[in-house]
Amino acid sequence: MKRRLLPLLLFAMLLPGTLIAKQLAGVEIPEQISIDGVEDALVLNGAGVRKKFFVSVYVGALYLPQPQHGVGSLLREPPANRVLMHFVYSEVAKRKMDQAWREGFENNLSAPQCAEMRPRLERLVGLFGDMKEGDRVWLDHVPGTGTRVSVNAEPVGQIEGSDFNAALLAVWLGREPVTAALKKAMVGVDKP
Repeated sequence: MKRRLLPLLLFAMLLPGTLIAKQLAGVEIPEQISIDGVEDALVLNGAGVRKKFFVSVYVGALYLPQPQHGVGSLLREPPANRVLMHFVYSEVAKRKMDQAWREGFENNLSAPQCAEMRPRLERLVGLFGDMKEGDRVWLDHVPGTGTRVSVNAEPVGQIEGSDFNAALLAVWLGREPVTAALKKAMVGVDKP
């Protein structure tokens, strides 16, 4: 029996990353994903847990065409990407989500940039309700198309513009990210 098991284990270790998942806070995070409109698969760049007052709120993961250490040009010219938010807290009320989106933009954009983004930000805010444990949000950026928002694998809306996606990424990767620990986990640095 043991002799049959060893070759199977060795074979499993040699399988490509698409079959292997990372686990964080009880959430399976695939090493590789595909999004509609993007030819090549995206790879997991990094993942961490968003905590507030020592409470785990969601697992956040960043997928890019190629692994990248640091923010680099992500906030100037974002490539195809996905930010995954997998909620692990029992419930996050819509008003808290709305406030978090608005603060994330305000903390990382200048006043004129915020004013320019406001209509699209409000459209984003309108796509969310209360988030419950197990809910998954995908924020998929397809250059030239915009950022598609899905909740539990169901498309709920799309926001145009690479500039919007850059502002959205700044919520996690900007000069004042939601948390430095989550930023570091997603890109491996504390500052851009």
